[in-house]
Amino acid sequence: MKYFECTSCHHQIYFMDYQCDHCHSHIGYVASEKYMGTFKIESDATWVAQNTSFKSTLFKPCRNYSLYQNCNWLIPADDDNVYCESCQLTHTILDLSQAENITYWSRLEMAKRRFLYLTQRLHIMPRPKKSDTDPYGLRFDFLMPNDDQPVLTGHANGIITLNASEADVVYREKTRENMGENYRTLLGHFRHESGHFYFNVMQYLHPELIEEFRLYFGDERLDYSEALQRHYNEGPPLNWQESYISTYATAHPWEDWAETWAHYLHMMETLETAYYAGISIQGNGTTLNQLNFEECPIGAKDFEATLQNWVTLTFNLNALNRSMGLADAYPFKLTDTVKDKLRFIHRHLLTFVFENNHPS
Repeated sequence: MKYFECTSCHHQIYFMDYQCDHCHSHIGYVASEKYMGTFKIESDATWVAQNTSFKSTLFKPCRNYSLYQNCNWLIPADDDNVYCESCQLTHTILDLSQAENITYWSRLEMAKRRFLYLTQRLHIMPRPKKSDTDPYGLRFDFLMPNDDQPVLTGHANGIITLNASEADVVYREKTRENMGENYRTLLGHFRHESGHFYFNVMQYLHPELIEEFRLYFGDERLDYSEALQRHYNEGPPLNWQESYISTYATAHPWEDWAETWAHYLHMMETLETAYYAGISIQGNGTTLNQLNFEECPIGAKDFEATLQNWVTLTFNLNALNRSMGLADAYPFKLTDTVKDKLRFIHRHLLTFVFENNHPS
């Protein structure tokens, strides 16, 4: 993620913040400008941008900020929409008469906004789903399960459903332990499930890539239900680490794609943050390579250098975490086979570009 600064005091501001910690100016993200702004509030519906580089001057807060203080994105004051580009994608939310649901909904939306930031940087930000048959739109349903209605997190036909219990840290950690996973986050859910959506987009826009996809991920025509049942009954195959990023990736080519897609997004945002922070690592000259950015990793021409930087960065992130007595920040291993899958994604990422390629 880029580093942003407050226009008023020039201190660093963070993507999820509503106010500058230093001067207390009001701040927010303007998707149309692809940047964080500093604002002077003239009225509830009129915020004046202090960023002189912005094309517009007058903005309004998203309705979910006005009603719930649950969104820090703004839209131009003359926009007909009352919801921002992120909140327009949310179709179903929780029962907000229950106080804890407001907290869970807030956490879900924060993770979604961070996910969408990266899709915008990659030029693949989805638009709201217009109809059940719309193959290019996306919507999110946040649902809380009960005794009569369980909720499974998943994707189907451009609709991503998230079990809102995942926003409960204790629930999520217990689920991670029960599933034998070494990583489980809200952001990871958004990135994984979006992989299924973007696979569908690839099929619609460029079906000629499917044969190449099968070389790396396998034949997606394999019966999904049977494959998933076999995975839960038998577990991953022996030596799965040689070819897959996670045990769940072994279940079916669709899941292998979604898991690898999520890791590509993890890689891009984390490396972009390191790039804008100016982080470099000397390396030891033998087994650990240096980290040196010749270009921003987003859209990098030299993906081999990006992969090398990722291995070096995550090794050191894990070492720093262990120094604090924490679990590894990135508890995964990239084998040559997994790297080939990541290369496929990077090579064909422009296939998914939405700003110019997909129907409105």
